[in-house]
Amino acid sequence: MTLNCVVVDDSAIQRLSIVKLIENHSSLNLIAEYSSALETKNGLNTHKVDLIFLDIEMPVLNGFELLDVLNNKPQIIFVTGKTEYAFKAFNYDATDYLQKPITKERFNTAVEKALEYHKLKLDFNEAEGEHIFVKSNLKKRKVYIKDIKWIEALGDYVKLVTEETSLVVLSTMKAFEHELPEGKFLRIHKSYIVNLDKVDRFNSKNVEVGAYEIPLSRNKKTQLVEALNNN
Repeated sequence: MTLNCVVVDDSAIQRLSIVKLIENHSSLNLIAEYSSALETKNGLNTHKVDLIFLDIEMPVLNGFELLDVLNNKPQIIFVTGKTEYAFKAFNYDATDYLQKPITKERFNTAVEKALEYHKLKLDFNEAEGEHIFVKSNLKKRKVYIKDIKWIEALGDYVKLVTEETSLVVLSTMKAFEHELPEGKFLRIHKSYIVNLDKVDRFNSKNVEVGAYEIPLSRNKKTQLVEALNNN
């Protein structure tokens, strides 16, 4: 089992020390390192990340403020030089809290916690049914993957259409696409992502999901055929 991780710290020296620890751990795969929370927020839209090593005191946007604006948070291991934030950190469901300077032994202990949590989450999803959590109307809601029919762009939001309801979520299409399991969904148009299991039929212009017709971009038809054949 390998966790994709990123390092967030405004200090280049501190980032380097954590990067070295990550590179020497066989269960970690470093995706990126960021010097600010804003940089991180943008980066998470393009990468699937399981774990963030996160500094707290940073200019413009601190570590806690970054977590406040993320829709779907990866696991968090806080890395800071101060103990005073420890209580608040665990209110953010932190996996662990590392105080600088970090020893290899303490780092490895934190990573083991993250690996155990990740395995539990995978086992739970398998037993209960794969799902994601989305924030809609200020509430977190569990949505089962098998129930999602399609996702539709609505400006700065997306509309998640399921078997029973529709939920409006603050997210870009690109960011939400990264939350979905690979191979089960396809973006068939700039404004639509469909659950491949829900596609009843299609032609050169539309995809039919139940009684609804969803526009199909001309350059996506071949990709749709391949995805359905492999699904």
